[in-house]
This record gives sequence, C-alpha cells and structure tokens, in this order.
Amino acid sequence: MIIKKLTLKNIRSYLSEELEFPEGSILLSGDIGSGKTTILLAIEFGLFGLQPGHKGNSLLRNGAEDGSVKLELEVNNQNVIIERNLKRGKNSITQDYSAITIDGELKELAVTGLKNKVLELLSYPGEFAKKQNLLYKFTVYTPQEEMKQVVLEDAETRLNTLRHVFGVDKYKRILENASTVSAKLREEKKIKEAMTQNTEQDKLLLVSKEKDVEEKKKNLIVIEEDLNAKRQIRAHIQLELDSVTKKKEEKVRFEKEIDKVKIMIFSKEETISTNKKTIAQINEQIKEFSKIIFDENQLLFIDSEIRKLKNEKEILNEKNLQISSEIASLNLKIADANKIAQKFSNLETCPTCLQSVDAEYRANVLNKNHNEISHTKTKIEELESEKKTLREKILKIESDINIKEKQITELKILKIKLDGVKEKQLRLGDLENINISFEKDIQMLKGQIETLKSSVTELSSFDLIFHEKQKELDEARKLERNAEIKFAESKKEIEMLIKSIQELKERILKIEQIKQQLAYIISLEDWVSNKFVPVVENIEKNVMAKLKADFSKVFSEWFLMLVAENFNVSLDDDFSPIIEQQDYVLDYAYLSGGERTAVALAYRLALNQVINSLMSKINTKDLVILDEPTDGFSEAQLDKMREVLGELNAKQIIIVSHEQKIEGFVDNVIRFKKEGGVSRRG
Repeated sequence: MIIKKLTLKNIRSYLSEELEFPEGSILLSGDIGSGKTTILLAIEFGLFGLQPGHKGNSLLRNGAEDGSVKLELEVNNQNVIIERNLKRGKNSITQDYSAITIDGELKELAVTGLKNKVLELLSYPGEFAKKQNLLYKFTVYTPQEEMKQVVLEDAETRLNTLRHVFGVDKYKRILENASTVSAKLREEKKIKEAMTQNTEQDKLLLVSKEKDVEEKKKNLIVIEEDLNAKRQIRAHIQLELDSVTKKKEEKVRFEKEIDKVKIMIFSKEETISTNKKTIAQINEQIKEFSKIIFDENQLLFIDSEIRKLKNEKEILNEKNLQISSEIASLNLKIADANKIAQKFSNLETCPTCLQSVDAEYRANVLNKNHNEISHTKTKIEELESEKKTLREKILKIESDINIKEKQITELKILKIKLDGVKEKQLRLGDLENINISFEKDIQMLKGQIETLKSSVTELSSFDLIFHEKQKELDEARKLERNAEIKFAESKKEIEMLIKSIQELKERILKIEQIKQQLAYIISLEDWVSNKFVPVVENIEKNVMAKLKADFSKVFSEWFLMLVAENFNVSLDDDFSPIIEQQDYVLDYAYLSGGERTAVALAYRLALNQVINSLMSKINTKDLVILDEPTDGFSEAQLDKMREVLGELNAKQIIIVSHEQKIEGFVDNVIRFKKEGGVSRRG
C-alpha cells in the first residue's frame, strides 16, 4: 500500500488542505502543534473510521457542522479512493457518508461495510473486523509514546496484546474451547448414562404389551360380529318403519289437501259475498244517476262568459300597467326638480358665465320649480286614485271567474257520472255471471272434501303402527350405538397399545443408539483431554519460543544500531526488554530519555519486521509511519537514523519530527505551519 493523496476539510486545525505523497522517505516538518500528527490521524481515520474509544469531536474542527477525509491509495496496482464524512448532530458527532472507489468504480457503503472492504484490500485477517486495528498499529503507525506504554505494560497485558497481533491467541482460544468441549462431553456422558439405565425393563414391558394386543384383537372380532348383527336388526326395523311412514305421509298429504279445498271454498264464498255487495251498490248508483238533469248548452254558455271576463281583466291589467309607468315617470320628475331646487338655493355664481346670481332671479326660479312639483304631485294623486279603482274592478272580475269555473267543474263531474252508467250496467252483468260460476265450483269442491275425508279415515290405523315401530327402532339404534361404542373403544385401546409398543420400540432403539453415542463420547472426551490439549499446548509453546527468538534477535539488532554503547539486549518469556551492561541488568526507568526512545523504536521496528515476515500476504508492508521517533535522541543517535532509514525495507516512509537534522536523511520534506488557529502547508 502506498499513500498518494490526502484531502482534508474541517479536520482538527485544518480548514481545507490537499497533500500529495511521493514514494520514498517523507518528512512532515514543523513546530510542535503545527498539525503534523493530525495528518497521521486523518490517514488512520480514512482507512478504518472512528476507532473504539475514539470520538468524532477529536477529529471534527471546533464549530464546524461537518468535515471530511478523502484518502487516495495504491494497493496491489489498484487505484483506491476512500471518502469518509463527519457530521455534528444534536448530542454527538457521527460518520455521515462513506464510500470507496476502486479503479473508477464508486460504491457507497455503510461504515462497517467500508471497514470490512478496506481490511479485505489490505489482506488483514477477518478477525480484525470487530477489533482495534492492532496490525496497522504495530506494522504501519504507532505514536512513539504509545509504543513506550506497550513496553511498560504489565507482562500479562503485553503478552495478550502480542498474542493477538501475532495471531497466536488462537491457540489460547483453542485450549479454552477444548476445555469447554471436554466439560460439555462429560455433562453429555452423565445425561446419556442416565438415559440408558432402564433398557431391560423397557424390553420386558414390550413383550407384555405385545401379548396384550393379540388378546384384544381376538376379542375385537367377537365384538364386531355382535355389532354387525345389531346393525342388521336395526336396518330391518328401519325398512318396516319407512313403509309405515309413507302411509302416514299419504294421510298427512290428504289432510293438507282437505285444508286447501276448504280455503278455496272459503275464498269463493268470500268473493260471492263481496260481489253481491258490489251489485247492490251499483244498482243504487244507477238509480241515483237516473235522476240527474244535465244541459250541455249551459256548460257552453258559462265557458263563453269566463272567456269574456278574462279578456276584460287583461284590458284592465294593461291600463293598470300604463298608470304605474306614468306614476314612476312623475316621481322621477319630482326627484329631478328637488335636485334643481337644492342646487339653486345655495347658488351664488353662475357656473357658465361666472356672474353673480341675483336673489330675485333665484327666488323666481325656485318658485317656478315648486309650482311644477306641486302640480306633478296632484297628477300622481289622481293616477293613484284611478289605479285603485282599476284594482277593485280586476279583483271583482277574478272573483266572478272563480265562481263560474267552479260551476263548470260541477257540470263536468255530472257529465262523467252520466257517462259511467253504461259501464256500471256492463259490470253488473259480469259480477252476476261470476257468482253463478263460483256457486257451481263450491258444490263440486264440497264433494271432493268428502272423498278425501274417507281416505284419511282409512289411513288413520297406521298412526298406532308408526309409534310402535318408532319405539322398536329407537331401542335397536340404542343397542347398535352401544355396540359401536364398545367396538370403537376396543379398537382405540388396541391402537393406543400399538402406538405405545411403537414408541417403546423407538425408545429402545434410541437407547441403543445412545449407547453407541456414549461410547463415542467417552472416547472423544479422552482424546480431547489426553491427546489434543497436550499437542496444542506444545505447539503454542514452540510457536511462542520461535517468535520470541526471532523478535529478540531483530530487536537486539535495531537497538544496537541506535545506541553506541556496548549493551546486551534480549527479550524474556513475557517479551519484556532485558538490557544488560557489563553483566548488570539495567532497569528501564534508569535509562536515559534517548535510550528509552531507542528501546521503544527498536521494539516498534522489530514488531514491524516480525509481523510482515509472519503475515507475508498483508498489503501494508510497503508503508511505515514514524511519529516523533527521535524524541530525546543525542546528536550521535540522530546520525544513526540515516542508517535506520536505509535498513527499512519499505517503498514509502513517512516521518513526523521537528528535528531539523532529519531533513538531510529523507527524500522529501513537507512543511507545516499554524497561524490564527488554522494549520496549512508551509
């Protein structure tokens, strides 16, 4: 992996910055607090996002609502661009947007999905997906102070950390899992031993139940024969009852037929009675209508009188309309005269000639105008009087019209009544014919009733027979039902026994299988406890011994390269540094600042070398980041850094340091400065 470009927006002290990283060694130079370490934190955030225990406010610039990191890499000849955004919420800062572009193909992914994709590109083991990126920490970038903390950690914590980084903790997990498996196997062995205790009792019970089934099957045959005999008896009685039932149903049908005929007779008698009443009413109406005297000429005369009155009313209405129009016109004239009078009463100057208006002239005009108004009002009163007279005449004519229209209506009703006399005479004949016909039908229906009653009397004897057969059938059904219940109970009892036998056989078979499983569990538990665990413990011991030897050798080489004095350095079984001088073991706390830094840097470089050798497929071996690796170094130790950089087998080395001397050891220098709280490239 090679870093090509880094773009920042609102990250810590940076507002907006874009940096390009060439291959070779690169020094990030600047005063303390100028923003050098922010570049390294931004690279780590771009690769893996926020790490466990880290918060977004440690990266997002104070006061900014959002920020972003865009990291361009080259991994296995692929151009990779990673984008991550931070957004300030109400209570916290969260990762808002994340995406990855591989050779021009953009994919927007969730935060976890992007981290998994990056781990895949870097060929990191999948187990690091849910943990801190210790491989990156110990092979690419570890701040010098953090590495000192690793050296100073208690032995168990440091050993567990290194086990995880080297992938050796899998042996510990294997042993823990093996112990869990052994406990589970022992528990399972106890359960299966308890399950196999009653095998012989179950076999004896099986033989007993099989004999019981055979006896019950023989008894079932006898019960079934008895059931069939009772079914035949019930069927024979049922046939006899069906025959009697048909006779009984025939009697009921005749009785219903008698009721229907009676209803028909009653209906016809009702119709005859109704017709007689109607005939009497019609005769009375004919007699009454024969007294009516109707004159057609009188109807025509009254109609002519109505037309004359309507014409006269129309003439009066037109005259009334003319008078109303004339009154309206005169009222308008009075209104106009009043306006003129109002206008002249206050007029001092003529609006046309602009001369003063004489008071006498004004009085003459107003007097003339008043006379015209008075004359017009008199005319209106005369017209109102005439209009009232016309209205009275119109009301009188309307009253006469209403009286004559009522007379015409009464004459028309008389005419309709006289016209209906002939129709009533025809209907009278029809009703009399219907009554004669219905009386003949009634006589015939009464004879039919007598015949039906005779048939009902003959069939009545079957009622008693029906009740006797019904009792016999009920008793036969009861006996049959009891036999069916006894047969079903016996059959169910046999089925339950057979099911119980089958379950017992399955249980015996299952117990035999459990015995086989028990034998396998016993042998497996013995193999796990007495063979597998010792082998794994031996493998772990050998692996840790090999790692310790390799690590100790490389650590010694790097340390001796950085320190001029004669020291003998190595690692103990807990991977703690042991520093000896003239056969005396030196305590880490009594070392000088430069020596302690040399221990931490040598430890860091040894870790890098051993891990890259152990995990040869990871894609971060070409990049090394050193953060203040020379803190406390003497001039002689600083000179050693040229040799260290030459020995590092990496395509790209990024160093953060404020030591000016380092500039002469590297291929490229990127300077930074901070002004007004904002960092930028210098």
